[in-house]
Amino acid sequence: MAEAHSAVAFSFAITHEGWDVNFDREVLHLVWQSGIRSWKKRLARFKNSIKNGVYPAPLQSLWGIVAIITGMNFSGQKTVANCVNRIVVHLPENTLGWQCAGCALLGVGTWLSITFSVRYTLKMLFMYKGWMYEQRGRGSRISWQTKLWLVMVKLFSAGSKPLLYSFQGSLPRLPLPAVQDTMKRYLRSVRPLLNDEDYSRMEKLAADFEKGIAKKLQWYLLLKSWWSTNYVSDWWEEYVYLRGRSPLMVNSNFYGIDAILMHPTHVQAARAASIIFCCLQYRRLIERQELEPILIQGLVPLCSWQYERVFNTTRVPGLETDRIVHYNDSNHIAVYHRGRYYKVIIYYKGRILKPCEIEVQIQQILDDDSIPAKGEEKLAALTASERSTWAETRKKFFFKGTNRQSLDAVEKAAFVVALDDVPYEYDEKDPSKMDNYGRILLHGKGYDRWFDKSFTLCIGTNGRIGFNAEHSWADAAIMSHLWEFVIVEEAAGLKLWYDETGHTLGTPGFTPPAPIRLQWDLPAECLTTIENSCQLAQNLLNDVELRILVHTAYGKGFMKDCRTSPDAFIQMALQLAYFRDAGRFSLTYEASMTRLYREGRTETVRPCTIESSDWVKSMSDKNCSVEDRIKKFQKACEVHQMGYQDAMCGKGIDRHLFCLYVVSKYLEVDSPFLKEVLSEPWRLSTSQTPHGQTSRLDLKQYPKCISAGGGFGPVADDGYGVSYIIAGEDLLFFHITSKKSSPETNSNRFAQQIERALSDIKTLFLQWKDIQKQQKK
Repeated sequence: MAEAHSAVAFSFAITHEGWDVNFDREVLHLVWQSGIRSWKKRLARFKNSIKNGVYPAPLQSLWGIVAIITGMNFSGQKTVANCVNRIVVHLPENTLGWQCAGCALLGVGTWLSITFSVRYTLKMLFMYKGWMYEQRGRGSRISWQTKLWLVMVKLFSAGSKPLLYSFQGSLPRLPLPAVQDTMKRYLRSVRPLLNDEDYSRMEKLAADFEKGIAKKLQWYLLLKSWWSTNYVSDWWEEYVYLRGRSPLMVNSNFYGIDAILMHPTHVQAARAASIIFCCLQYRRLIERQELEPILIQGLVPLCSWQYERVFNTTRVPGLETDRIVHYNDSNHIAVYHRGRYYKVIIYYKGRILKPCEIEVQIQQILDDDSIPAKGEEKLAALTASERSTWAETRKKFFFKGTNRQSLDAVEKAAFVVALDDVPYEYDEKDPSKMDNYGRILLHGKGYDRWFDKSFTLCIGTNGRIGFNAEHSWADAAIMSHLWEFVIVEEAAGLKLWYDETGHTLGTPGFTPPAPIRLQWDLPAECLTTIENSCQLAQNLLNDVELRILVHTAYGKGFMKDCRTSPDAFIQMALQLAYFRDAGRFSLTYEASMTRLYREGRTETVRPCTIESSDWVKSMSDKNCSVEDRIKKFQKACEVHQMGYQDAMCGKGIDRHLFCLYVVSKYLEVDSPFLKEVLSEPWRLSTSQTPHGQTSRLDLKQYPKCISAGGGFGPVADDGYGVSYIIAGEDLLFFHITSKKSSPETNSNRFAQQIERALSDIKTLFLQWKDIQKQQKK
């Protein structure tokens, strides 16, 4: 096992005998190769920036326009000739060569005018959101406005193949809602949660706010919406994520699970090598901008800016606020195994190492029997601690010397890999194994995940995988895209990855660079801080109760047969389950995306509505007929779907109120209304894990190629965190978390309530269909 290099790349000394020069050829060669790779990336970025700047026009069209104008000029076309002559007047002389130069300048100007006119028209077309509100399903008709819009979008976006960031300049800005509209939506959303007296009080607070300070706050926010690309995202990142001082573990980071219906190999080193290779392939697609931009219905692009920070990114702690640091390049990954950290080079002579070569490196780490340095095993507990504590410790003990070099190796890595010493198990007959699987990924031991890194790739001893991701740099959909790519890439070429023994195929063409063991020099005071951080992490993770529910009775297929949005269907089930569990309704959070706009992130959908609460109550009302319950359910789903669409189109409630609150803090103005609104606890926090973001995912061809989704910790101490994925026609996964210290919550009990709610809704629809059949007879 290689240790840290003691020699430097170049050194010299002056002695009485003259100059004494020493240099390490191998290190200098690595430096040279790194420089060459960096310059290649810069040139590629420059070339792609030009392509993106003129999209959808292909660069070849420029030469076509110049050729046409040159031909028209020399053929005597008066209009073109006059324009060229006006240009030539300002050139040194009127010769054939300068005539050609004038034609080229006119061609470039004409091409740019046409290109930017098309781009601006495309941007105006993307501002239209009527297509989202069109009825879907059998017998639905599309309005003539949307039909015309579809034709125009296809016409103006036809051109060269788009790169990852090609549509960025054509995406509209997030619109700023009117205060009056937000107040109406807010009051309607809290009506089922408040009694008449409390609701009247809230109405008065809202009215006072709207007539008073809201106008001034809105004016400042309007200025920000004009000046900045997105009036929400930078404040959301800073105040919701980076200024938070509580531990990232459980409170912020989230996790994702393997495709549990597949198990391509039981060899830990082989699976780690393949997945690392797939991640590096994905990174290369991002760097070259060859990753396909996501297009809704094949036409409307989603913002891609969050992909920039998937790799080579870390969150650096600060005393008052953290910061996100992204490095342009990294030629290594950091690996953690049995309390030891390694730097693993993943490039050789300008190329990514092959899976069989990476497996050799990983196996070397697994076979290493060295013991961790004092404090090294639990070092990452600092990243699971209070942010201010970690910031102080980092500044004091990791600012220079050996610790700084090793910390840089971790923070500047493309990503971190954790080779765990336990298996990740899934057994249909023993649900507790799946629950433990989730716990391992959510928090591990509290010290075996580098929670600051953009993501930590986790590998079990039996070859199953997962990840733990930091949340501030991007939303869960971005990590889901990477995870889907990795799983599909492996499944599509399964026979090309592993041999009969489970090891990676192929033979290394050379001896891969040996993993470099990172060195640490941790004094007693630092060791005490690490132990304290570890104890805090243990207290936090021991308080988490996680339950993963695998629902196989039905899935998306039955929901579509009911002519209901699958997401709305599940949200109604969650409302019914929570009401039965808690005996009351609660403020409910569902994450929606605003990536239809430039630099958009998320918006909140509030699933607990007047209509959903009305339906939930009808389920326990014996006097309510099946037909009435169905009507109430369908109405509740329609209202929920409308709320989801509004949120995606910039007509949400919570981000607008949040930004108004931030402005009020800057102006040092107190608002009782905003203060109360933003202090309301989200006792039921939900999120759907998206899939189908890669064009290669074909569940008919690869029916088992679907992740089990992932989850996150509870937002409120007395609430639930629920993440779900609609994995197929007959498969749903729910990841349910709560705190053991709360007497009001129990994840296992809530899972049972979800099962019961889903069963009752199915029974309701079956009864309704029987009634319809009898009526037809």
